Amino acid sequence: IVSQKVNESLTERASQFGLILDDISITHLQVAQQEAEKARFLVEKAEQQKKAAVIAAEGDAQAAVLLAKSFGTAGEGLVELRRIEAAEDIAYQ
Repeated sequence: IVSQKVNESLTERASQFGLILDDISITHLQVAQQEAEKARFLVEKAEQQKKAAVIAAEGDAQAAVLLAKSFGTAGEGLVELRRIEAAEDIAYQ
């Protein structure tokens, strides 16, 4: 309804100057809002990646502690087992 009234008003006003309007398109640009939303999304994505990296690092640290404890208690037998497992992985790839 508003668009139709604006269309009629502009067409009438333009005709006073000898102009004929075939079509009028009214758009509402929200560039600033879209940019702000994009920036907010990028910040949120970076925060999620940071959390994921921290969680992965904590998991790696715990794994290293467990391996160190295992090496300390199991000795060379565990080291040899890991070598065999690594060799099998390489052979099957």
